[in-house]
Amino acid sequence: MANDIFVDKTPPGRATMKDVAALAQVSLKTVSRVMNDEGRVNPEMAERVRIAARALRYQVNVGASALRRLDRRSQQIAALLEDLANPFSAAIYRAVEDVAITRGVTVIGGSFSEDAAYEPTLVATMVRHRVDGIIIASASQDHRYLREEQEAGVAMVFVDRPPNGILADCVMSDSRRGAAIAVAHLAASGHRRIAYLGDLETIFTARDRYMGYRDMVAAQRLVDDERYVAHNIRTVEGAYEATRRLLALESPPTAIFAGQNLLTMGALRAIREVGRHHTIALVGFDDFMLADLMEPAVTVVAQNPTVIGREAATLLFRRLDGDVSPYEVIDVPTNLLVRGSGEILAPSH
Repeated sequence: MANDIFVDKTPPGRATMKDVAALAQVSLKTVSRVMNDEGRVNPEMAERVRIAARALRYQVNVGASALRRLDRRSQQIAALLEDLANPFSAAIYRAVEDVAITRGVTVIGGSFSEDAAYEPTLVATMVRHRVDGIIIASASQDHRYLREEQEAGVAMVFVDRPPNGILADCVMSDSRRGAAIAVAHLAASGHRRIAYLGDLETIFTARDRYMGYRDMVAAQRLVDDERYVAHNIRTVEGAYEATRRLLALESPPTAIFAGQNLLTMGALRAIREVGRHHTIALVGFDDFMLADLMEPAVTVVAQNPTVIGREAATLLFRRLDGDVSPYEVIDVPTNLLVRGSGEILAPSH
């Protein structure tokens, strides 16, 4: 049947299923069956519906379709992460989206910015959108508030931080081991005075990375000086100021381990400002854009956010498909990328 039979019949505004039925001269039920691939429709009639839908630029209303689905699924999931503007969170989100799109599922994103008080509000907003599941990098220390949603059938997978107070799947990097490897790498170049720049102490991964630092300070018998440790730094500017204070000490550190990519950037800025980027060693946790193009290029402990996001999405859809096996904890290995800044020798080495 030619498309021109429907020319100039497009109604104003967004087309509805009723508009498609009127144009194709079929019942509303027939349009519904064709749009939802339910079969049991005469092929010629189904073709009339499809041609009419194209002529009207009709788009299926996913929300309305969900109300008609027998499983009551919305075909939406949420990815609630620390900060979607951060490359690490953005990469996790993109990996989740890549998996979801193969299932015809929409991903709704949200950022906590480490605000534990805001977290329940954002989760509640997603639940009101009737999401089928949630992938969450929680800022909260207690996740019992999520039990009600779990019991209502909302699947959950934690990323980057483990659940506390509930049982759920979790995908995260081995931060403690990655941090220990970074500090051991600096010690191998003769550094004994190694400083640590850390994120909020309330963050599980920040605590884990500090413990990895502490492990190597003890194992390598490094200088154990509390002045070399700076916690609760959130921004590039904060790391810059902390690094300037470290460099002003009477016996300043000869190497720095930065526990997060923004902190690495701040430390790098301070080191370069005083012309010490060829004499002070630096290793960061998390890779960042252009790190390999600096002079010297920045050595980092790289996480694999793409694998974290992909594994989390795969786990979530497994649960949505009915998997009731015991909850899993998946550790994604980190990788030390040796580039130059972490290989600068200590002055006495």
